[in-house]
Amino acid sequence: MSITRRQVAVAGIGVPLALAMTGTAQAVPGRRSRTLHIAGDSTAAQKYADAAPETGWGMALPFLLHRHLTVANHAVNGRSSKSFVDEGRLETILSSIRPGDFLLVQFAHNDEKTADPTRYTEPWSTYQEYLRMYVDGARARGARPVLATAVERRRFDADGRAVPSHGEYPAAMRALAAEEQVALLDVQELSLALWQELGAEETKKYFNWTAAEQDNTHFNPPGAIAVARLVARELLRTRVLAPRDVRRLDDEIPPSWITWPEAVA
Repeated sequence: MSITRRQVAVAGIGVPLALAMTGTAQAVPGRRSRTLHIAGDSTAAQKYADAAPETGWGMALPFLLHRHLTVANHAVNGRSSKSFVDEGRLETILSSIRPGDFLLVQFAHNDEKTADPTRYTEPWSTYQEYLRMYVDGARARGARPVLATAVERRRFDADGRAVPSHGEYPAAMRALAAEEQVALLDVQELSLALWQELGAEETKKYFNWTAAEQDNTHFNPPGAIAVARLVARELLRTRVLAPRDVRRLDDEIPPSWITWPEAVA
């Protein structure tokens, strides 16, 4: 499959305003407010009251960034790097992104859906081609692209070892980041190590395990906070953000800070 970068501009489905802003910020006098845009899937997305306690890590990230940084969470359930573009969602971001802003991109969970041609991408070809659209689109507008390998699912083998679930996608993203000289947040590797440290039973407290379901992909508030902390620390480590941009990296963040607004039709 050959993809032209012109596809980024395809007229498609706009992102509802209710999806866009997670964590508003007041501008600090004398310092221009910048926006960190998130393009991703359900693991990062804003959740609403009907989905509680399911929580995307993008909902927790504003608690780890200072007020001069706004998080615009455009991540949407079920999207891949391909379907996000094909629905016009990348173009929606690019129409509002400004010089000095950031575009943080995390996809793989749904790129893996081999039976669904509207979402599936092949790691070493179409996946990388679609990711380049995000990178090129951000750079063309004076914004900084940031790639994040997909956060790991809760998956353990019979010996209690946390095992990876994303196949070749993390390696393909790492290679693209090196080739394009884009900052890489290795959330896949870090989250896998965290789940291993916590163990099979303790990790249940971080995922959306309820009386009604046992969800090993999506997070509850403690899990979303833990993953957002990994993201924030990586943003600092890779010098995408400076120490003045982050806060509470080692502080307790009460799960009660997470709220689920009513969806707006």
